[in-house]
Amino acid sequence: MNPLSEQEIIRREKLGKLREMGIDPYPAALYPVDNTSTSIKADFKEGKQVNVAGRLMSRRIAGAASFAELQDSEGRIQVYFNRDEICPGDDKSQYNDVYKKLLDIGDIIGIEGELFKTQVGEMTIMVKKFTLLTKALKPLPLPKVDAEGKVHDGFVDPEMRYRQRYADLVVNPQVKEVFVKRTKLFNAMRNFFNEREYFEVETPILQPIPGGAAARPFITHHNSLDIPLYMRIANELYLKRLIVGGFDGVYEFSKNFRNEGMDRTHNPEFTAMEIYVAYKDYNWMMDFTERLLEHCAVSVNGKTSSQFGEQTIEWKAPYPRITMRQSIIDFTGFDIDGKSEADLYAFAKAEGIDVDATMGKGKLIDEIFGEKCEGNYIQPTFITDYPKEMSPLCKAHRDNPELTERFELMVCGKEIANAYSELNDPIDQRERFEAQVALADRGDDEAMFIDQDFLRALEYGMPPTSGLGIGMDRLIMFLTNNPSIQEVLFFPQMKPEKKALDLTEDEKTVFDILKKMSEMDLNDLKGQAGLSNKKWDKAVKGLNGKKITKVEKTDDSLTIKTI
Repeated sequence: MNPLSEQEIIRREKLGKLREMGIDPYPAALYPVDNTSTSIKADFKEGKQVNVAGRLMSRRIAGAASFAELQDSEGRIQVYFNRDEICPGDDKSQYNDVYKKLLDIGDIIGIEGELFKTQVGEMTIMVKKFTLLTKALKPLPLPKVDAEGKVHDGFVDPEMRYRQRYADLVVNPQVKEVFVKRTKLFNAMRNFFNEREYFEVETPILQPIPGGAAARPFITHHNSLDIPLYMRIANELYLKRLIVGGFDGVYEFSKNFRNEGMDRTHNPEFTAMEIYVAYKDYNWMMDFTERLLEHCAVSVNGKTSSQFGEQTIEWKAPYPRITMRQSIIDFTGFDIDGKSEADLYAFAKAEGIDVDATMGKGKLIDEIFGEKCEGNYIQPTFITDYPKEMSPLCKAHRDNPELTERFELMVCGKEIANAYSELNDPIDQRERFEAQVALADRGDDEAMFIDQDFLRALEYGMPPTSGLGIGMDRLIMFLTNNPSIQEVLFFPQMKPEKKALDLTEDEKTVFDILKKMSEMDLNDLKGQAGLSNKKWDKAVKGLNGKKITKVEKTDDSLTIKTI
């Protein structure tokens, strides 16, 4: 357990004093909230009695009176503590001791009060009674604002924010808006489907075969059955089983898991939406997808456009449609039509694309498109008619058996949707699965397994069907102007947290300056640290001894760097 800071020790001492006074710092009883910061401002009436609850976020104590800010789930409201209003009798301890001495910023309190406006017109609650609901034992990482209005020490380090999302949401209120919009997106999409009488379902997360996508799965073990199980990489094959079973339209928002790399657009756990509609094809699904995304953009942002970095994305239908073959020709001059695996491999190598001998035609084409074409599509654009080798679950194109009836939707150089005219020929499907097994034998660890039960389901007969998958995390990134997937996940996957460094105050002073630069001239760092010679020598020796920093001699000076 990490040692407590001075502030944490003081807060625990206050906790003990509250209990000695007979005050429960974590009461069990319901608190009768009847208003929020938003409802008070929307329907303000002088003299109105209100009960609110939230965190104490700031206060300015001036003797017998104090202005403070209370933050609830919807925002902040000013509150006014007056000693004689709170303590009308002779006993003033509720104000003098509890409020002034034993409460801290971050504590959660309930307030009974009366509304009034200050001389400058700010809506305020006159506190008549307050109740401590939760004593906070750690100080919030609140930013500081200087006399010129500049913000210092903001809680902005991404790793800290993602690890401590609870603190991030409290001190950076704008973060909450991203997740409010995320929920609006899910609701908008769900309403769009429900209005068309498509049926929301749930399918297994633990699966005996990881099907429905080309991806590396997470593997676990079921002790009672003594069998390996896989975390779902996609729900496609289960949803198609339901179409076989007689549903005309099914959809699911699914948590999927892929044991692959992590970056600004990939998390090993992510949310996808997949929908399957019987008696439709991929042309119908393109029209459907355009209308769906236009509807979602308006529901989330109130308009058909959204800002993403320097780009303004226009979600209003219709979207351009271009074949994959034509896209590759446009950006490379190379025509993939009729080319052998060797031809594709040679071209990719000549273009400096990272390919290897385990890749079949589908993967090679995918790498060429990804490297040379994908990044050029900023506005929503459908890329259609993928080669058969790239799409083992997709129906062959009605006009060209070498292609499939598939599209992907590209936005800002990234794929956010994938759709097919679904393959419902069980014999063709078996042959496609067997081709995937051959790729696995060559070393492709993302090749699909053969799902015998799914093939059996197809043999009972699946009607012509079109399916669509949308990456929900990536879509909300584009709708909220967030370039990192970690910003739109409450709790993104993180590396194990490093053990806290047990540093002296002087060592912390030196290290906090150095970690912003990684490496500094030793004399420059000493000047910025402002320590006496004795404290400076001790701090640097301590950091070096703990293998946190290292001093190195250069041609004309000494430098210090973090290890």
